Amino acid sequence: MDSATRSSKPSSNISDIVYRFAKVCRLRSVGVFSNENPNPNHHHHQNNICKKNGSNKASSDGTEDTECSDQKIHPQPTQIETHEDVAAIAVLKLFDTISALKLAYIELQEGHIPYSPEKIQAADDRIVSELKTLSEIKRSFKNISKPKSSSSLSGPILVEELQNHQFQLEKLQCQIQIKDSDILKLQQEVQELDRKNQELDSMIKQKALDEKRSQPKTFSHAFKAATKSIHDFAKPLISLMKASAWDLDLAVNSIEDSINYSKRSHKKYAFEAYLSRRMFHGFSIKYLSLDDILRFKDPFDALIEYPDSEFAKFCRSKYLLVVHSRMETAFFGNLDQRSFVLSGGHPRTPLYQAFVKMAKCVWVLQAMAASNDSKAEIFGVQRGSEFSELYMEDVVEDKDDTPKPNSKSRLRVGLMIMPGFKIGQTVFRSRVYLTS
Repeated sequence: MDSATRSSKPSSNISDIVYRFAKVCRLRSVGVFSNENPNPNHHHHQNNICKKNGSNKASSDGTEDTECSDQKIHPQPTQIETHEDVAAIAVLKLFDTISALKLAYIELQEGHIPYSPEKIQAADDRIVSELKTLSEIKRSFKNISKPKSSSSLSGPILVEELQNHQFQLEKLQCQIQIKDSDILKLQQEVQELDRKNQELDSMIKQKALDEKRSQPKTFSHAFKAATKSIHDFAKPLISLMKASAWDLDLAVNSIEDSINYSKRSHKKYAFEAYLSRRMFHGFSIKYLSLDDILRFKDPFDALIEYPDSEFAKFCRSKYLLVVHSRMETAFFGNLDQRSFVLSGGHPRTPLYQAFVKMAKCVWVLQAMAASNDSKAEIFGVQRGSEFSELYMEDVVEDKDDTPKPNSKSRLRVGLMIMPGFKIGQTVFRSRVYLTS
């Protein structure tokens, strides 16, 4: 009958509750089994023997222990109550409490007719007690339903969270693809820049090689410009000396005496030699900046813009060395221009402006001599030295005035007009005036 009750399923909620309540409240039976023979027939037989021995008052305690010593009691395992069982008990208790509450309310009404304070107080206490019981049932039922409610809500929450993670993953994958595309583009740009850098490097090397090859040519231009500037400044200087009634022959002899000039006009080379000696006095091959000079068409503007530059100091010192105080007094009747230069100024006079142009060419030549990979070497030629076409050049341009080539070997150096330079294997010959 019990197995039939277990197998049948309740058809309604009330029968289900009653079924669960009966399941919880069912009495557990206790069986007695023998160690040697646990089968049901033997168990029933031994149970009868034990009962018979227990009812016999004449039997002693020792006999009972002997007869029942091989029998053991095996309790059936207690079934664990589930949430459904606890809920069924709570529902039954709820019904009982409601019924008790109704009875207490009826008793409360009966206490009023006839009026009985004792009955009213007792009914009131019972109502309060039942209400507390209802509150406890409500609280316990909430605790029972919490896990189920939590599990029922966790599913949609997990699905939503999973969808969010999936969305973030797709977003990150899209960003990774964009970054990969950017990286590929940057790599292509880097390759293009490397290619252009290689081209520029080749161009720079070629340009450096060309400049190295053209350095002697560039220095040659600077050398010729310096030579011409000295020649050009000698002209106004001689003109001022003539205008001041200077004795030119005496001035020429004071520069270099006992020179046999083939023509009187050749005495101008003595003044050029004088200017060359003064301008190249203390000449040192060192790095000099040309930025403050070459960007001005007129070098005098560079002095006005940078009155305390190295070039400005060079101009002041060389002017005081080239133009003697007696010459300036003879030219201008005073030393105002000299005093102005000594005070750090640069007078805007024709003589000083012409001098600045010559000073610029010598300054550039000095800077070019130091800028070459193979630094230039300056050399001079002493008076009386034998003429050498490898290191010397005759300044006389008129071929008719120049001695015949077969007789040049017997000529000697009378004046050195311009010192010579040597850069590597290239020689820039010294300009000299030859005498017999």
